[in-house]
Amino acid sequence: MTQRPQPIDRFRTRTLRRWYTVSWVLLGVCPPVISVLGDTGTTKYWSMALPAVIVLCYAIVLARPGNPVLRPYTFLAVLTLGMIGMSWVRGDGAALFIVSLPHFWLFARKPRHAIAFSGVAAAGTVAGVVLHDGGNADFLSGNIVFTLIGWAAGVLLGLGVVRIVEQSDERARRLSAELESAQRRLAEAHRLQGATEERERLAREIHDTLAQGFASIIVLAEAARSGLDTDPGRSAQQLLSIENTARENFAEARVLVGSAPRSGVVPGSVAGTLRRTLDRFAEDTGLTVTAELPDIECDQPTRIALLRCTQESLANVRQHAAASTVDVVLTAHAYGVELDITDDGRGFVVEDSRGFGLNGMSTRLAELGGELTVTSSVGDGTRVLALIPANGQV
Repeated sequence: MTQRPQPIDRFRTRTLRRWYTVSWVLLGVCPPVISVLGDTGTTKYWSMALPAVIVLCYAIVLARPGNPVLRPYTFLAVLTLGMIGMSWVRGDGAALFIVSLPHFWLFARKPRHAIAFSGVAAAGTVAGVVLHDGGNADFLSGNIVFTLIGWAAGVLLGLGVVRIVEQSDERARRLSAELESAQRRLAEAHRLQGATEERERLAREIHDTLAQGFASIIVLAEAARSGLDTDPGRSAQQLLSIENTARENFAEARVLVGSAPRSGVVPGSVAGTLRRTLDRFAEDTGLTVTAELPDIECDQPTRIALLRCTQESLANVRQHAAASTVDVVLTAHAYGVELDITDDGRGFVVEDSRGFGLNGMSTRLAELGGELTVTSSVGDGTRVLALIPANGQV
């Protein structure tokens, strides 16, 4: 993935280029022009014309970088020839050459091209100085020495900067690759987390609906089979309960595969929904069930959570408690809704319980900001208290 330069980087680049342009004009172009203002003759005109041509070409390249005539390499050629001409006309040129060195690295596409262009400019500047002096120039003069030293230093500095930029680009590419890899891993982790949460949700829904229904069918079928000869009427009633339970399980299965509304709970008051569940439980088990179910209006998630907690608690009573009575109390408070389910069964040690049902109830309530409290001891029955905060109420 190619990283686009950030706005701050573009701003800094433009700012540095502008400062360099000002420095190049003031320190490299203007001094030769100013020095000949009081002169006359050919030297004055060439000393003013050549810098003007160089500056004009530079301005065109900056203003119209994509123009078909004056390309960056064309400008470098003009710059090189201009510096050679200035050294030939004036007999100097080291200052202009040294100040102009960054141009070769800014406009050349490859380091070897920058070295070649600047080398030609350095050699041309030296040759111009020698020709200006009629071939009798001192090769240890300041112009020649500083031109050669400037070129060598420019090559070393340019290569160093290129190396730093390449390393920076490599780090940027590596960081970009690591970022993409981290993003892929994060997306995969989110996908796996979503799949895990969906599996847990389905497992909880299956346990709270189909598994309980099948368990009820098994118990009713065993009871119906044992009473066929002694109590046919009771067996017929149990067979009807089996049929109703199977129908309910079929409806819940349609919900789980997505071909029916998500909740699978018939709309209505929570009191009416719980009362039908308790009546069905009492009819199937023969246990005494007392209930205080005031007409409390709740939203659908709260109704579903209260119903599932009731179903799970009753299933535990049926399978494990050996109880004779069950008491259910639904209460609305300012802080939320409470569902209290108590039985007089054998009880159990809560800390030793590892049942999926209790964990499922606790998780379901936690999703709504509620909590589940289970109190029990061996021989003293069990109390299940479910609390859902007031934001679950309408």
